Amino acid sequence: MEDEIINKVANSILVIFDLEDYYPTGIRTQIDISQWLFDGFLLKEKDFRAELKKHDWTQYQNQYVAINCSTDAIVPAWASILVAIQLAPFAKKIINGTLEDLDASLYEQLLSEIDYSVYKNKSIIIKGCSRKPVPMRAYVLAAKYLQPFARSIMYGEACSAVPLYKALKKD
Repeated sequence: MEDEIINKVANSILVIFDLEDYYPTGIRTQIDISQWLFDGFLLKEKDFRAELKKHDWTQYQNQYVAINCSTDAIVPAWASILVAIQLAPFAKKIINGTLEDLDASLYEQLLSEIDYSVYKNKSIIIKGCSRKPVPMRAYVLAAKYLQPFARSIMYGEACSAVPLYKALKKD
């Protein structure tokens, strides 16, 4: 008679907190302001405004958009704001920064809205491997929000989790 194989991980009291479960679906787009600068470096206000007027902003309908400049151009703050104003009627969310900054911003909003009390006195593993671009800031925020409730927090996978936090035992 063979011994039954028991999946100890599946039977454990560990709770997996997977940031991929909160990943917002939708198209992410980055707009590079340098495309509207003279030689990619010099902002000529009249030309810049004319290019923005010609641009088809409807293509960003319901998209998450990051505005940045890929060159070392010194771009006045109002330029990004003007692009954001053009995008506002169409985009779901607009930030100034990279696509990673955009994902971080989306997670900041989502993670702030979760009821973490369901994790009270639980041993939690913040799942480390993901197929989606979960930014490091999201992991840091998740740990911050979980800590007041969790008995313990680990990072990684159940078979090889790294301990991060353990609540002090109360007498």
